[in-house]
Amino acid sequence: MSDLIHPSAIVSNKAQLSPGVSVGPFTIIHDNVEIGEGTSIGAYCEIGLSNAFSESKKLVIGKNSHIRSHSVFYEGSEFGERLVTGHRVTVREKTIAGKNLQIGTLGDIQGHCTIGDYVRFHSNVHIGQKSTIGNFVWIFPYVVLTNDPHPPSETLIGVTIGDYAAIATMSVILPGAVVAEGVLVGAHSSLKGETQKDWVYAGSPAKPICPTNKIKLQDGSSRNAYPWTEHFHRGYPEEQVNNWNKK
Repeated sequence: MSDLIHPSAIVSNKAQLSPGVSVGPFTIIHDNVEIGEGTSIGAYCEIGLSNAFSESKKLVIGKNSHIRSHSVFYEGSEFGERLVTGHRVTVREKTIAGKNLQIGTLGDIQGHCTIGDYVRFHSNVHIGQKSTIGNFVWIFPYVVLTNDPHPPSETLIGVTIGDYAAIATMSVILPGAVVAEGVLVGAHSSLKGETQKDWVYAGSPAKPICPTNKIKLQDGSSRNAYPWTEHFHRGYPEEQVNNWNKK
């Protein structure tokens, strides 16, 4: 066994681990798993858990990812490179995500959803089944994306979130809601229906407030807070930042 795999870890000989993969104490890696090079998996994780809904599809985790302790990933999902999680994350089957997805501590992705590139979930975010999330989306703590219009039922209608949208803390996005590109959903909002690109929605029920470019940074500069790509670049590759700057 590799020096990078803790002696207490249980790693199936059917799992495909690329060079440089490290596995922490008491972690279990099941058969149907493919892990990219340079990935680090913390202690007490369970990776590739199977169930009746995964259809025996492989769990694929891209290279240079970092999964922190006590996290559980079901088989049947695919993640691009540089996936990063906090602690005690749960990700169920048929989650298809692009590169550099970040899932905060106690994040819960219920599976059967699609997530773009460079998406950021803070802690305690719940992503319901059938959610479709674009690129460069920010979802802040305690946000819930729902899917059942009359719970409990067998009817599931997922939420759609466009590129560059930001959903502030404690908000609930109701089944079938469409959060358009560049929309800001204010804290403690309850949003349903469709929204207009680059607008602020807030309240319960959420209503349109103003275009996002009416909001100013509270740093004394009087610059526009949105689009946020004009002033916030931390964690994004230089090539992408250069593209934003050109625009």
